[in-house]
Amino acid sequence: MNIAAYILQIQTHLLRTHVRVLDWFEEDANLKSYRPADQGWTVLEILEHIALTSHFLLILIEKGSKKALKSQEENALQEALQTFHYDLGKMDEIGIHKSFAWVRPEHMEPTGKKSELEIQQQLIAQVNECLTFLAKLAQGEGLLYKTTMTVNDLGKINVYEYVYFLSKHAERHLQQLEENKGEYEQLFSKVN
Repeated sequence: MNIAAYILQIQTHLLRTHVRVLDWFEEDANLKSYRPADQGWTVLEILEHIALTSHFLLILIEKGSKKALKSQEENALQEALQTFHYDLGKMDEIGIHKSFAWVRPEHMEPTGKKSELEIQQQLIAQVNECLTFLAKLAQGEGLLYKTTMTVNDLGKINVYEYVYFLSKHAERHLQQLEENKGEYEQLFSKVN
């Protein structure tokens, strides 16, 4: 797989996942505010959490992108492209709800302070930011800078993998959203 195909794979996942996330804003208001029996987050709280987490990941992606572009030397880039192993599979578990214990920082917990429209607009802007970073790093420059990701012991990951991580995190919560909807529908189908 060449770098263009690798970036396209990440871009495709990002777009497909976020189209599905954004579809949740079209759901019934009662479903979006329904609190599941386990006292977990509502649909709106999950959507806010996705946006919050993406916000903090984008800070790291921006910093990594700048450093990758700054450190770009032709020889280093060519070597990185020749020695890179295209393995996004190591992040598969990130996209699976409850696949491992994940203790999120308090600053990524939903607060309910943003309106539904603000959350939706933030998510759209975040996808566009990711696409911009991928375009700026289109020649493989994102391989030149790695940062440690402690979640699920991923270790050092490059800038592209950070974008993919952001997308896989959203995918993880799509499953949680579906669980909420299933419980809501089951509960209210018995009432009717």
